[in-house]
Amino acid sequence: MTIYRDVLSAVVRCLAAECIDNTSKQAWQKLYQAGDLPAKGGSALSAREMLDMDCLVHARLHSQLPPRLWHALVAKYSSHQARKVEAIGCLVSLVESAAPQLFRYKAATAWAFPQLKGTDGKRSTDMIVLSASFYDMNTWDPEARPEQTRRRWRAGIRKALESLVDEALIAAQEILQAEGVLAEQAA
Repeated sequence: MTIYRDVLSAVVRCLAAECIDNTSKQAWQKLYQAGDLPAKGGSALSAREMLDMDCLVHARLHSQLPPRLWHALVAKYSSHQARKVEAIGCLVSLVESAAPQLFRYKAATAWAFPQLKGTDGKRSTDMIVLSASFYDMNTWDPEARPEQTRRRWRAGIRKALESLVDEALIAAQEILQAEGVLAEQAA
């Protein structure tokens, strides 16, 4: 039985599974389940079965993906604050760049926590929201190198991180297709 329409929905759901609570929900929240394949009249699985499947996918991907690829997915898609921060720390040492350590750390953090629009980017109290000043590249390099150099470094770091995410999604897709939980049309 296929459970997820594509690898990205499976990854996002399984990473969100650790943050799901068991509190009562509004009626519309019980009906909406992003990322699953709906059967006629609703989901093919109950909400509890879907959560169990998300946890199984989480465990499978965590155990079978190389740590660098797992950290890339967690940094990009997880909603668990501590795990996301830990993953960023692991990725910083993997990114090859002429940029100093502080710059690489801040660039990776800004990539993992993109700046939100609105008043100070605030959307939810359970999200990490970085101050607007954090995204100012002038604070990333104490030696005040030229802006062109900093932009080149930032672009290179983002490209390296996105490349890791792409590689991780391809590897995750292979794992999930072997498990038979992805829709056939997933590419």
